[in-house]
Amino acid sequence: MTTATSFRECEQIIINELSDVLSNVDENQIDELVDLITGARKVFFVGVGRVELALEAIAKRLAHLSIDTVMVGQITEPAICDKDLLIVGSGSGKTGFPLFIAGKAKSFGAKVARIGIVADCPMKQYTDLFVHVPAAGKPGSGTKPSEQPMTSLFEQSLLLVGDAIAMSLVRKQDIDLDSLWEFHANLE
Repeated sequence: MTTATSFRECEQIIINELSDVLSNVDENQIDELVDLITGARKVFFVGVGRVELALEAIAKRLAHLSIDTVMVGQITEPAICDKDLLIVGSGSGKTGFPLFIAGKAKSFGAKVARIGIVADCPMKQYTDLFVHVPAAGKPGSGTKPSEQPMTSLFEQSLLLVGDAIAMSLVRKQDIDLDSLWEFHANLE
């Protein structure tokens, strides 16, 4: 067996891994998440590292759909309340900052949804909904391995789950795609 080194070989490995993970995401969990998103006054997002970057992209896309989104820590972040939803991206469910924020959100009565790899974790106590993304996790997490470095597969899968949710919302609400440009940044 040879080790893939060309762009096309690596691309195919990534596509195959993503296809495998996404085909194993429970659509019922996604439907519950969509209901939480559409029923919330505001949707807050928290994660760290590359997970945070994926969540920022999801928040931006949902904002294009007129959903009031907030990244935890942004300078204009408002108070969270019992009418709001916090979406936590954390593969392990034990990363310090997101775990702390989930606890704070629950103390204010907000709903908490976590998109992650490991179900049985410290964040479980704060989570109203867990969306399982069966991607490769950190060493020792008991998840299946990925040929990609570190937790790339989870971060990629998280972004694609967010894009699929946005596309589903567009279609369910029969939103004209051209009308979305009204919400796109125009100071670029």
